[in-house]
Amino acid sequence: MKEDFYEILGISKNASAAEIKKAYRKKAIEYHPDKNPGDSKAEENFKKAAEAYEVLSDPDKKAKYDQYGHAAFEGGGFGGGGMNMDDIFSQFGDIFGSAFGGGGFGGFSGFGGGGGRRAKGSNLRIRVKLSLEEVANGVEKKVKVRRKVQADGVTYKTCSTCNGRGQVTKITNTILGRMQTAAACSTCGGSGQLMDNRPKGADGQGLKVIEETVAVKIPAGVEDGMQLKVPGKGNDAPGNGVPGDLLVALETEEHHSLKREGDNLHYDLYISISEAVLGTSKEIDTVNGKVRIKLEEGIQSGKILRLRGKGISSLNSYGSGDLLVHVNVWTPKTLNKEQRDFFERMQENEHFQPRPEKSDKSFFEKVKDMFS
Repeated sequence: MKEDFYEILGISKNASAAEIKKAYRKKAIEYHPDKNPGDSKAEENFKKAAEAYEVLSDPDKKAKYDQYGHAAFEGGGFGGGGMNMDDIFSQFGDIFGSAFGGGGFGGFSGFGGGGGRRAKGSNLRIRVKLSLEEVANGVEKKVKVRRKVQADGVTYKTCSTCNGRGQVTKITNTILGRMQTAAACSTCGGSGQLMDNRPKGADGQGLKVIEETVAVKIPAGVEDGMQLKVPGKGNDAPGNGVPGDLLVALETEEHHSLKREGDNLHYDLYISISEAVLGTSKEIDTVNGKVRIKLEEGIQSGKILRLRGKGISSLNSYGSGDLLVHVNVWTPKTLNKEQRDFFERMQENEHFQPRPEKSDKSFFEKVKDMFS
């Protein structure tokens, strides 16, 4: 079971953005690979702290995590999870300031060639539409993606400017003493390598475009606007860099008869006056096909029938919501003479006089029950 992000950083759920950043900086400096060379446990804690900070520092991701927990990032992730060292150093280098030689991360050599920082390829973004049935049950989507990959036969050589580190350091004398700064190498763009052999069909970085089919696992219970991350399915980076990610934005299509509200679904069922008086059975839509429900004699307009477990599966695996069937008695707008005569005779009939019972709840009571 994954550790709680708040516990990893040692903060409360009410911590401010500044407190979250301060807590992460403290943890990251404590477990930084430069301070703990060869310590796999420290490296693991370093990654955990970065993963926690990635989520809690983003208001949208933090809100999803507070509501759904780690389940919000399953099925490819919604931004969190599975971070590697390259992700951490490329995203959060500015957090450290001058803690490590004034250059963000100093001479950390735990990854990349020659102690340098491996470049990361650019991310790709696509949009996937989901039906309500797919949202309710989860689905695996096969999507075609045009991405850049390293061309066959391309070779690279070490950049002589930075000696493969990807960074160049500069020392300047100031009134405060000698100051050391670091910046990405302008010759190789920070990759530490230069292309040595460019095969036919490759671009200036040794990459070519291919079309690839990628399987995206979408868990049940996702919401419109959520974003999944498929690691390593973005564009390749030049040399031996780290591939970017494929970011999948989810868009849910409107259902013709069912309306979603959280994990619950709503269905408007219209019946005639005679059906309300005599009782009937009706076939209605659910996300798993049609079901038939029975309506008792004398059912009132506004009655809400709850079909438990027929809603949306919870994203945090807490079961499923319900299907709420709203009964609406349809009043005819035009009558022929025979029908009008019948209803005129019934106006004074005692059986047609409203006599609400205690079990017939008011509109506000029904709304209260619906949201409880």
